[in-house]
Amino acid sequence: MTAAYSRLQIALHWLIALLIAAAWFTHDGMGRALHQRIESGASGIEGNTLHVWLGGVVFALILIRLAVRAAQGAPAPVGTPAMQQAAVWGHRLLYVLMLAVPALGAAAWYGGIEDAGEVHELAGNALMIVALGHAAVALWHQYVRRDGTLTRMLRPGA
Repeated sequence: MTAAYSRLQIALHWLIALLIAAAWFTHDGMGRALHQRIESGASGIEGNTLHVWLGGVVFALILIRLAVRAAQGAPAPVGTPAMQQAAVWGHRLLYVLMLAVPALGAAAWYGGIEDAGEVHELAGNALMIVALGHAAVALWHQYVRRDGTLTRMLRPGA
């Protein structure tokens, strides 16, 4: 545990959030693109779409973020013991989804595994729902509980 998030942790958090949103908004037509890719026998980065590139960048940044978190730690959750446990498990779920979604997408796109594409789409939607819940809880902490939780992700050392 650490007293505050570092500038790097804060920058990674917001950059990854932005890129995940961008990937989600660019997913239209990926099912058709995957079918065409499989039928044409394309491989490697040939025919990569913006959605695919965004997913790859998100995956790399999540790995970096996990390494930084392991090295620098993170502030302890605030609130009651039940709220603290909810925060711990909510973050674990976010990290699992942030790793699984691009990994499944890569399995579909580069491995030609159509079923992985179906699970990727479902998991991507679940990630967006969990991320929106995460944002709503952060706003609730900041403006209802007024405990400074959101401020910790806006200012290093806050």
